[in-house]
Amino acid sequence: MSEPQSGTRPAQTPSVAPAPAAWAAVISMTLGVFGLVTAEFLPVSLLTPIAYDLHVSEGLAGQAISATAFLALITSLLIATVTRRFDRRNVLLSFSILLVISSVMVAMAESFAFLLLGRVLLGIALGGFWTMSAATIMRLVPEKQVPRALAIMFSGVSAATVFAAPVGSFLGDIISWRAVFLLAAGIGVITFIVQFATLPSLPPRGRASLRTLVDLINRPGMKFGLFSLVIIITGHFALFTYVRPFLENVTGVATAGVSGVLLGFGLANFIGTHLAGALIARSLRMTIALMPLVMGLATLGMVMINGALTPTIVLVAIWGAAFGGVPVAWSTWITRTVPDEAESGGGLVVAGFQTAIASGAVLGGLLVDFTGAMGVFAVGGTVLIVASIVVTMVLRPAPAVSEQT
Repeated sequence: MSEPQSGTRPAQTPSVAPAPAAWAAVISMTLGVFGLVTAEFLPVSLLTPIAYDLHVSEGLAGQAISATAFLALITSLLIATVTRRFDRRNVLLSFSILLVISSVMVAMAESFAFLLLGRVLLGIALGGFWTMSAATIMRLVPEKQVPRALAIMFSGVSAATVFAAPVGSFLGDIISWRAVFLLAAGIGVITFIVQFATLPSLPPRGRASLRTLVDLINRPGMKFGLFSLVIIITGHFALFTYVRPFLENVTGVATAGVSGVLLGFGLANFIGTHLAGALIARSLRMTIALMPLVMGLATLGMVMINGALTPTIVLVAIWGAAFGGVPVAWSTWITRTVPDEAESGGGLVVAGFQTAIASGAVLGGLLVDFTGAMGVFAVGGTVLIVASIVVTMVLRPAPAVSEQT
């Protein structure tokens, strides 16, 4: 079902990967994903105690996520240009250091403003890491193994979902939310050590300038692809940021129950991440369109059953499995669409993700404060279904690089 984009495509030169594949370095990238995503979404599971301790509303506390996303957005657009003369190994190591500093600052925060400052540092690390992640993977393994390596790296997102949501919620009630963020700092230290030991020297490649970003956006299919990505991720994070209030206030799940439901989300997300590789091999276009459709139907189903416990648990798991394929599919899309400028292209995808995360958190916060969690899930689910229909009708992903040549 995948079809090349219409119009004249620029000449493209596939990246030359080292042999043999550096799988230990891929694992270190997975640890980086795990640490950063864990820190990014810990506020989801700890939203209620953070809001209570810092004397702010849950809607305002949720902006700790949007603040991180906003800085990640800015960083994703600038990091390739600002660091274009530096070895990518050293740049990636610096992001792990920022993860540690940010987590310690959040754990020590006595005001919401200081917490936001720590989250700003996390946004820089997050945006920079994600911008370079796909391009780095392309240099660590041969081209045919890139989808597998990406799936391994994105399994770090699934593992982080398991940890940040249910484990974060469970531990937050036992050792406090501040101690949980100190654990996140410890993960950052471990990540730095493993990356220091395994990442090879990676001299910068590509033009890496702001002009490059403009040129990439103007390539065939890029504008619509990025717009579709923003809409899908906005819908998801308007829902996910406020899933705990939905479970507590609509479904009536106690704190321990919330941890269990979110654990199901994370485990299903892990499975969905690995299933995405097989789906992408059949059709990238189908995978990109199918994931938001399933997510939207699942979350609207949660609204229609009015929070009935057992069906809600099943639907949350389905939602998690579907979302597991989203980052893998869109990372594959960018490596196929602009293989000659994968790092700068990755920056655009990250910018789209972070714009959507911030938008989802902000819009979800407004909805949850004025309409309650039910309103958030009704609107978010509808947005996802509409996005799936539009993507099915319009998006035409490029074939793999080997097929193009």
